[in-house]
Amino acid sequence: MVPLEEQVKQAQNGDRAALEQVVRATQDRIYGLALRMLWHPEDAKDATQEILIRVITHLGSFRGESSFTTWVYRVAANTLLTIRKSRMEEAGLTFRAFEQDLDEGVSDAQVAVSPGLDEALLLEEVKIGCTQAMLLCLDRPHRLAYILGEILELESREAAKVIGISPAAFRKRLSRARAEVVSFMQRKCGLVNMRNACRCRRRVSQAIKLGRINPEHLLFASDAQKARNFPEVLSKIRQLEGGQRAVALYRSHPDVTVPEDLVTMVKSLINQLGT
Repeated sequence: MVPLEEQVKQAQNGDRAALEQVVRATQDRIYGLALRMLWHPEDAKDATQEILIRVITHLGSFRGESSFTTWVYRVAANTLLTIRKSRMEEAGLTFRAFEQDLDEGVSDAQVAVSPGLDEALLLEEVKIGCTQAMLLCLDRPHRLAYILGEILELESREAAKVIGISPAAFRKRLSRARAEVVSFMQRKCGLVNMRNACRCRRRVSQAIKLGRINPEHLLFASDAQKARNFPEVLSKIRQLEGGQRAVALYRSHPDVTVPEDLVTMVKSLINQLGT
């Protein structure tokens, strides 16, 4: 297999096949970052399209001063920090408001599961949607720092390059973001702290009632087997120290892939560039 950096050089020299391989190697990472930053898959898809176009059209500016992946994340970060607000960001969610929402939205009502829908998928939908929403309580700079440093586990020097700040400044920003997320989850999330009242199962009815979950069109949960296996994963998460549980919960989210229609669009763009 040709190393990614070599494929980048080939793509810079006009090799369309190499360019397509470069995009394929990075598109899921970009989409995953955008999804965590913006919450809604449609907003993440739009942002990913914009980022990929910038990567493709500015590929010649990559000089190898960092790894190509770092450069791609830098392009993505610049876009995600300045792009228009997503539909969830427009709501102006804060930790205080979210805390009140969780207090009011817990219910022991029986959940009516649609025929053919595994209940585990509804729980997975709540878990992912809720924890992703917690990230939106951070402003964009702190949210990006948390995603890069905690969830994606970039080393501080690399993450600092991505954002364009010093390593010391990045570590300080990450520390603040981590403290806020951990504190909130310790107070409110029943997955992280069993003493809390909120549980995914107790949130399903309210989420459906408010239209935050559509059982006929789930945004995040798609793998029923992984959803059914989550209790086993959760038992391992709870064996960790309190501060580690929050990020372990984020890392337990399923991997995401770019929507197929976006893949088709990018291939079309690459072909147009070669004509």
